[in-house]
Amino acid sequence: MQDLAHRQQARTVGLTDTMARPGLLARGVMRLVAAAERLNLAYAEGGSPPVYDTDAFPWARRVEAEWRAIRAELEAVLARKGELPAFHEISAEVRSISADRDWKTFFLCGYGIVSEEAVRQCPETWRILQNIPGLKSAMFSIFEPGKHLPPHRGPYNGVLRFHLGLIVPDAPEKIGIRVADRVCHWREGEALIFDDAYEHEAWNHSDAVRVVLFVDFEKPTRFPASLTNKLVLRLALFTPFIREGYEAHKAWEKLFYGAGAARH
Repeated sequence: MQDLAHRQQARTVGLTDTMARPGLLARGVMRLVAAAERLNLAYAEGGSPPVYDTDAFPWARRVEAEWRAIRAELEAVLARKGELPAFHEISAEVRSISADRDWKTFFLCGYGIVSEEAVRQCPETWRILQNIPGLKSAMFSIFEPGKHLPPHRGPYNGVLRFHLGLIVPDAPEKIGIRVADRVCHWREGEALIFDDAYEHEAWNHSDAVRVVLFVDFEKPTRFPASLTNKLVLRLALFTPFIREGYEAHKAWEKLFYGAGAARH
């Protein structure tokens, strides 16, 4: 636990860099984030394991039960897969681990910003997502054949990550994700919940596409961490990282739902 705390404190720089502005405000934000990370570790409900038992989150089974409805809407999105943005084209934070077009995304929401066009295209997916308490972001995450994300860590320990397998080739020896020292494999219709504050890497060495529903949700914590964590997550909306991603996505949407849509 102490080792994890040290690693997470070091990672605080990754989040606060996106929030940095000269002066007292930036220093105040950095102190708040560092304090929130310490509290999240100390007051996490159920501890802070790298990978969680799905049954620890009853809502996860409800989402699993409707995975085919999500898959159906995904297939309509994939009909235009070549026009979807690479993840690093939307999220500057991702550029340090992925700079090709083999990791694509279809964004639904993120930290208070909702894509109204995506929700109109995937209404059942959006309805099902409302089952997730503390939902912070949601998208389809698409790995092309051969994609490998190198080891990395998330910027803040106040969220957990939920993956729902939607299209997963039957080749577990070639497709997987390592979280800390545990290797996991996606399965269609099954959830995987993990803490991306731990080092993790993911790969698709098969010859087919792999797609998961990719969600970040608020990490369950007890008071006082529950208050400080909510504050930090709300502040995220005002960081350059989120605002720049929003602008990049809006520019892409104009092409995808405008001139691009007219060709189909």
